[in-house]
Amino acid sequence: MSPVASELPAFAETAIAAALLLTSLVTLLSAYRVIRGPTVPDRMVSLDTIGTNVVAIAALFALQTGKGLFVTVSLVLAIIGFISTIAVARFVTEGDIIE
Repeated sequence: MSPVASELPAFAETAIAAALLLTSLVTLLSAYRVIRGPTVPDRMVSLDTIGTNVVAIAALFALQTGKGLFVTVSLVLAIIGFISTIAVARFVTEGDIIE
């Protein structure tokens, strides 16, 4: 453990570990919805949920390890997820991303 992570109280470490586990489980359940569908909007929402969960996992991992690099990673993933959601939504509604 890093020096910052060892300063966390025991209940905080337990809460972070539980949140990581729960977020990972929800991500797996969302992956099932991406595979099974049944419609394209369902798949879009599930992919967006997976992207949000990956951002949360990176932020929780940053808290657990005390490494600020993972906060930067989570911010970059959030930006990429937002842009890709806009692009897919525009493609589904209009059939073209760039006019």
